[in-house]
Amino acid sequence: MLGPTNTGKTHLAIERLCAHSSGAIGFPLRLLAREVYERVCAIKGPGQVALITGEERIEPKGARWLLCTVEAMPARPDLAFVALDEAQLAADPERGHIFTDRLLHARGREETMLLGSATLEPMVRVLEPEAEIITRPRFSTLSHVGAKKLSRIPPRSAIVAFSAEQVYVMAEMLRRFRGGAAVVMGALSPQTRNAQVAMYQSGEVDYLVATDAVGMGLNLDVEHVAFAGLSKYDGHRHRRLTTAEMAQIAGRAGRHHKDGTFGTLAGAGGGDPEFTDEEVYAIEEHRFPPLTRLFWREAEPRFDTLATLIADLESPPPRAELATPPEAIDLAVLRRLAEDPDVAATVRGSRSVQRFWQVCSLPDFRHQGSEVHARFVARLWQDLRGGYLGADYVAQAIAQLDNPAGDIDTLQGRIAAIRAWSYIAQRPDWVLAHDEMAARARAVETRLSDALHGRLTERFVNRRTTVLMRKAGADAALLPVRLGEDGAVLVDEEPIGHLRGFRFSVDPLARASDRKLLLAAAERHLPGLLSARLGELAADAQALRNLDMQGADLLWQGLPVARLVKGKGLLSPRLRLDPALERLSAPEREGALAALEAFVAAQSERPLRPLRRIEAATTDPEAGASLRALALRLVEGGGVVSREEARLDDLSPAQRAQARKLGIAVGALDVFVPAALRPASLAAWAVRASLHGLPAKAPPAHARPILPAREAPTGYRRAGPQALRVDLAERVIHAAFAERAHARGPRSHGRRFMIDPALARSMGLGEPGFIALLRQAGFRQIPPRPLAGGQAGPPAPILWDWRPPAHGGGEARAAQGAKPDGKPEGRSRSQPAKGQPAKVVPHGAFAGLAALMGGG
Repeated sequence: MLGPTNTGKTHLAIERLCAHSSGAIGFPLRLLAREVYERVCAIKGPGQVALITGEERIEPKGARWLLCTVEAMPARPDLAFVALDEAQLAADPERGHIFTDRLLHARGREETMLLGSATLEPMVRVLEPEAEIITRPRFSTLSHVGAKKLSRIPPRSAIVAFSAEQVYVMAEMLRRFRGGAAVVMGALSPQTRNAQVAMYQSGEVDYLVATDAVGMGLNLDVEHVAFAGLSKYDGHRHRRLTTAEMAQIAGRAGRHHKDGTFGTLAGAGGGDPEFTDEEVYAIEEHRFPPLTRLFWREAEPRFDTLATLIADLESPPPRAELATPPEAIDLAVLRRLAEDPDVAATVRGSRSVQRFWQVCSLPDFRHQGSEVHARFVARLWQDLRGGYLGADYVAQAIAQLDNPAGDIDTLQGRIAAIRAWSYIAQRPDWVLAHDEMAARARAVETRLSDALHGRLTERFVNRRTTVLMRKAGADAALLPVRLGEDGAVLVDEEPIGHLRGFRFSVDPLARASDRKLLLAAAERHLPGLLSARLGELAADAQALRNLDMQGADLLWQGLPVARLVKGKGLLSPRLRLDPALERLSAPEREGALAALEAFVAAQSERPLRPLRRIEAATTDPEAGASLRALALRLVEGGGVVSREEARLDDLSPAQRAQARKLGIAVGALDVFVPAALRPASLAAWAVRASLHGLPAKAPPAHARPILPAREAPTGYRRAGPQALRVDLAERVIHAAFAERAHARGPRSHGRRFMIDPALARSMGLGEPGFIALLRQAGFRQIPPRPLAGGQAGPPAPILWDWRPPAHGGGEARAAQGAKPDGKPEGRSRSQPAKGQPAKVVPHGAFAGLAALMGGG
């Protein structure tokens, strides 16, 4: 399985591992092996999964799934599945021979997977011609964005340097510019690396400074990778990175389906690094020169004598595609100690030679060179050649390192030393009571790692304003304050807070001891910063784009600048500036208030125009008391009032005519203003009504004409499980009355008649809601009689009748006094006066309608 980074290769290998009855995966890093171990434990249970690395071994009895580092992979032919991750490291000068051996010999009984870069494909075809090669594309794309200054690097970025000194310089600069950075280096312990990465992943810091160790084994939420350099010292010479190495690091940007960018760091001094066009093309298109050789070293040397062992380890590879690697640290130590007569004299016999080689293979965690490491191995051999290391001796060596005091470099040295003792303590053939000693070593490593994480955080994240305090003393006015491009308030380029809209918030990472000085500096300069921002608002020619109303709040650039408060009239609220603008001078506040009031008036003019006409009638002395009362109820009800509460009988014919001119419609159930039922109109009214304590529920932004009853806002009438806008409800009732008016026609069934529900269905009103609405208007459904036994044919139609309820109240009485067109009507001419004999009502649709309006 070959392909670039972020193709899901490792995820697929984990799935295949769990699908088999047993298996193992070899990883290039202990950190990655531990991460996958925890994932597999969650699937299979900790009693079935083993973790095997040079420094840590968790091996439950009978464990069937093994997560290992490549060096620690056991040779077990009984495993059903075997995978090798990052197999292209077979071309690495230091560790490549180990990956090559696993590539050639590690096999699963049922399935074997090699995961790596596409550059490995030619070598796989030559060395394993029967292998099936599957390539996978990258989930996201990588794009080159050129060089950026450190102060312009976007958040969620990783800055990659190639020396510890350069990492510290970058992190220190980011602390000053951006408030801090996490640090990841190969010299850190896995625990410290995890803690720093967790600090970045959680968003505590937005930047990560790392060496090229970030290019492998870490899944990060990185959007941009910036290279502080494009060359490094590889232990032998200073050279430029290969395009494959560049791509491995740049590939940290963008995870899954989220695209990423990469570039270089400008202004770092010493000549800014730049990608060539060929390198940019290769990284973006994932096209790299194929590997032409893999490093090989004899994996099963003879242990007859030291000379035989060294000769086998230096023997030439058996195939032309394989190459002899540069001298690795273990072979260098072996050669150096074999030349020491005192040490060589103690190595006699094949078992002694084999044990001596195991001691020389101890990893050089200190990275201080073969000379220093050889001295440590020689001392260890003197203690081991006679048998085991005593528990007291190992415990004392571990206890000497259990000291979390000191600076970053001191703690890194102790962690490197304790990792060596962790490697030693977990070997049962070297240490008595190895389980207890290994647990002690891991506990010390954890404490030292926590201390190192604290030192790194304190140095690169928490140190805030010490330099500023020394520079300005107690006089905050001496501190230069300016507003950054992203709204950051900078004191001598140190971020002390943010100005969002017109509100200033202190940086939460500032120390409590520094807050007083920083706040004083901000208070001195904030009026000027706010005035400049107010000028931006006043000069904005497209205020409608940048100003927005959300409820009672007036927002500018997404932040509140003013709020509506209760005014004299319901539709005339006052505007109160946000308290943050109180720092402005009186003329500036008045100018801002006038500009914002003009915006609010312009924005609400059209939605509230129908209700403003009704509100004007409430103070018109010529309208009469009854019409003024009706208008007041309509304004307070958002343009809707039930017919019972409208008191239409109190209106004179002239007042009714004036009501129609004002846009007031009279329906069977409600009196309403159709133009005020638009969602924007109801929303604007609801905000203002809530300021006066009136019950108001605004419709959704894109309200449908029919909603569930539980969501019914103002302007809607509930009908069973649904609610529909009152003007639509009146249309449905109007259609029903029209059907009743034609009841004496060809479709006549005596007093009963049919009602076509097509109109209601076209609106989206279901049958339960349709029935409930008609019942409110006085209609009653008559279920059809079932067919007699033995009869066939279509079911009888559903019939309706209408009559006012016996209690004569509510909405049925309103329906009785309304024409189907919703206009109020007095007594029907066909209705006899009191004491007069009843007249015969002529047949016909209009005569039937007249009878209906008169009471039927």
